[in-house]
Amino acid sequence: MILDYEQTARELIVAIRAHRSQTALSRRLGFQSNVVYTWESGRRWPTGSQVLYVCHRTGLDVHASLVKFIGREPEWIDRETPWSIETVAALMQDLRGGASVSDLARRTGRARTRISRWLSGTTEPKLPDFLRIIEAASARMVDFIAALVDPETVPSIVPMWRRMEARRRGAALVPWTQAVLRALELKDYLALERHEPGWIARKLGISLEEEERCLAFLRDTEQVRVVSGRLISDPIAVDTRRSPEVGRLLKAHWSKVAAERVQQGAPGQFSYNVFTVSRPDFERIREAHLAYFHALRAIVAESDPVEVVAVANVQLFALDDD
Repeated sequence: MILDYEQTARELIVAIRAHRSQTALSRRLGFQSNVVYTWESGRRWPTGSQVLYVCHRTGLDVHASLVKFIGREPEWIDRETPWSIETVAALMQDLRGGASVSDLARRTGRARTRISRWLSGTTEPKLPDFLRIIEAASARMVDFIAALVDPETVPSIVPMWRRMEARRRGAALVPWTQAVLRALELKDYLALERHEPGWIARKLGISLEEEERCLAFLRDTEQVRVVSGRLISDPIAVDTRRSPEVGRLLKAHWSKVAAERVQQGAPGQFSYNVFTVSRPDFERIREAHLAYFHALRAIVAESDPVEVVAVANVQLFALDDD
C-alpha cells in the first residue's frame, strides 16, 4: 500500500480536533487566526512537537501515549516536556535503531542534511515528514497514530490498521501464521507456478495440519489473497507493544520452538552463557542486546532477495531477581 503522508497528516489533525471547531481549537492553542484550517487544508503544516502539544491541549496524556507506543519508559522521556522539540528528536533517534542517516534519507526521499538536523533537534520536521520518518525508522506510523487518536477516525490508514490488528490477533491465536506469512515472501515460493499444499509445511518444519490451520485463518481474516495461483500477503510487520499479553504469548511460543529445535539437534545458532556481573554492567549488556535487535531489524528491512525464514530468539534475564 502506497502511503499518502500529506493526506494522512490532514486526517490526523481532523481526528485530534474531534468535535471542536477549527476556530475554537485555533484560539485554544493561542492563535489569533484560524491556523487549524490551514493545517487541515494542507496550506501549512504543524511540526511534530506542535502536533503533540495540540494533543496535550485537547486532553491527551502525551507522556503515557508515547510510553505505550514505544513499549517502555525510555530514559529521555522526562528530560523535557513530552511535546518539546527535544522529545521529538529523541523519539526519532530511539526509533531509528541501527538505521543510518543515509538509510533514512533513501527510505523517505529527503536529504541527508535535513534528516541529520531533525535527529539532532536543530530543526524539526513538519507533520507529513514526521510521519515519514517514523514509518521509515520503524514501520510503525499506524501504531503511532493509534497512540494519539482512534485509528478508525483516520480514513487513509484504516485498511492498514485493520490488517495489523488481524495479524496481531492471528499471532496470538495461531502463532505459526507469522512464519507462514514470511514463507509466502520467499523467492522459492514466488518461483512456483501455483500454490502447492504442504510446501510451506516442509519449508518450515511444521505439520500439514498446522499449515492448513494457518492458511485458513489468514484467508478468513483477508491477510492473503490468490494471485495467478499463488498466495500473496501484504508486507505488514506485527508489533505487539500495544498488546503486551500477545507479546508474552509469542515470546513463549518461539522460545518453545527454539527448545524443540535444540533437542532435535537442528542446525542453528543456539548458545547461552550463565554468568555473574555488576548491576551497571548488566545494564550495559541489556543495551547491547537492544542495539543488536535494532541492527537486525535494519538488515532485515533492506535484505534482498528473500531466501530464508528465520527466528532471532534473543533472551537476557537475571536468575536471582524476584
